[in-house]
This record gives sequence, C-alpha cells and structure tokens, in this order.
Amino acid sequence: MDKFLEMKVFAAVVDAGSFTRAADTLAMSKAAVSRYVAELEERLGVRLLHRTTRKLSPTSEGEIFHARCRELLGNLEDAEAEIGVGSGEASGRLKANVPVTFGLMHLSQLWPALLERHPGLALDITLSDRVVDLVEEGFDVAVRIGQLPASSLISRRLAGTRMVLCASPTYVAARGEPGVPGDLLAHDIIAYSLFASGDSWTFTGEQGQQTVKVAPRFRTNSGDTCRAAALQHQGIVLQPSFIVGADLAAGRLVEVMPDWRSIELGVYAVYPSRKFVSPKVRVLIDFLVEAFAEPVWGA
Repeated sequence: MDKFLEMKVFAAVVDAGSFTRAADTLAMSKAAVSRYVAELEERLGVRLLHRTTRKLSPTSEGEIFHARCRELLGNLEDAEAEIGVGSGEASGRLKANVPVTFGLMHLSQLWPALLERHPGLALDITLSDRVVDLVEEGFDVAVRIGQLPASSLISRRLAGTRMVLCASPTYVAARGEPGVPGDLLAHDIIAYSLFASGDSWTFTGEQGQQTVKVAPRFRTNSGDTCRAAALQHQGIVLQPSFIVGADLAAGRLVEVMPDWRSIELGVYAVYPSRKFVSPKVRVLIDFLVEAFAEPVWGA
C-alpha cells in the first residue's frame, strides 16, 4: 500500500468532513476512499475517525495524525516544487493568509489574473485579521500590514500606507475641525479596536510628537465598519489610506488636522525562512510587487 496515498486520502476525508466529498475531491470512488482509511486504521492499530450517521470527525489520535499528514504532504509538494525551480513553472496549491479588508478591497480582483498567468497554480486564500503562525498552520505566505517586529520570517515590502485622520464634510461642518491632537477629546471618535496602541493615538507636527488617549463613542474590530460610520457622519476615524483613499479622492471624506501626521505602515508579503523558495511562492510575491508598484490608494 502506498503510504503517501493513504495519508493523502485520510487528510482529504478530514478536510472535507465526509467520505463522499473527499471522493469527489480525489476523483475516486467512495468505496475506495473508505477502504484506504479502514486499511490505514488497521495498519496503525488505532481508530482515526469517529463515524456516525450524521457526522464524521477525527479522534484525538486522528487529529495528531492529520496534522502530521498535512506537514509531510506539504513537504513533499515543496520538494517537488523546488526540483522544478529551474523550469520556472509554478504549480501546486498555494495557501495564503491575507487581512480581511485589504483582501477584499485590493486582492480579490487580482487572483484571477494570477491563475491565468500560471495555469498550474491552485489558490487557497484565507481572510483573517489574526496573526497566524505560518509554519504551524501550514501557510506558504501571508500579507501583513503594519510595522513588522523582528522574526525568523522573510518579508518583502509591497507598498506603503499611512494612517489618515478623517471625517465626512457634514460632520466637520457641524462640529468643527480639531487643530491639535488634544482637540480630539471634544469630538466623537470612531475607533478600531485592534490597534496595537489601543486608544492612544500618536501624531507628529511642527511642535513635535504628541499622543492623545481618545475616548471612543463607537468602537469596532472592523475597518470597513469604521469607514461606514464616518461616511454616515458619526465622527472622526483614524484609518489606513488603503481603506479611505478613494473616499478622500472623491470628497466623501476629508482629512482633518492635516498638519499632524500619524504613523506610516508597510504592506508586506511574509513567508517562512527556507533555503529554497518554491516557484509558487516566488511568482506570487513577484506578482504582488508588480500589482502594487503604484498603489491605487495614493500616498
């Protein structure tokens, strides 16, 4: 029995949650899939799956074995890809993690062009604002926005984005515009709850650097929701230009306190430190560098 095929079948069953869906994914019969899993359990002498009429799920031993299978299968795929580096052909499944809003606004429309350019490539894109562990969770690459801490990961800068303090013209007309950071205490603030600095906002102007601890009226973990609230005249937001750039250009939002600048962030592609970078990772990063050579959100 081919042990790698056994692992591939078992991993597909766990990922799909059923023998039928795994069989469809693998282009095999359901009977063959069931037989592979049964023979695997017999060979290992342990039950790997809980089977009921309504649900299929891995046992504790199955969870451990599934993680190992995914690691070994991924290593095999990487090894095969590295052998093909000389050909320049990118193939296989590329698993990437990207931030939710950035992924929807600026990446979702790019993926079809990448697939068209590289027919042998398959994409598995996860949108999440959580900082994932690339190695533990099996991601080939991630897009991250911020000021990257020192780590063992390799990073490639794709673009820059700045945090912009802004509000709707209607809000500014009704409430006035803050002149210095301290004036924000008298305004309705729409805050992004996942800021590393929390409610402490730092600005730099002619008078040096000043930090103000804002008192948000509206707090959310979604940049899209912050933007939507600002467009509905609910207050002042501090959001990256990749989210509010088009609104500023169209006049739907206006920058306030422009003499005081907030922090600059980088948009990076990060991937595990390895001696060889597989063609699929290399072509993705090169593709993104090209796509964001002139960011549509401006400065």
